[in-house]
Amino acid sequence: MPKIIPVSDLRNYGAVLEEVSYGQPVYLTRNGRGAYSLRDIQDEERFQKADAMIRLFCELNAGIRSAEEEGWISEEDLLAGMENWRKGD
Repeated sequence: MPKIIPVSDLRNYGAVLEEVSYGQPVYLTRNGRGAYSLRDIQDEERFQKADAMIRLFCELNAGIRSAEEEGWISEEDLLAGMENWRKGD
């Protein structure tokens, strides 16, 4: 069950922080609506990794769509382009 508390309870922030644990964020409300969340640092790191994976998959899908629409390049062209990139051309 999510822990939901009003943001005004942050006056006693020590007690609020004690409620935060791995996999158990605390959600803060303002005027009865969700406003913020407090997460354990491990949850934050997991969130950042998941976000990076989503962005990577989006880029990979865009590359696949581009290749399907414009055609794939040969392995030789790929290796030549990588070699030129490595040399700074």
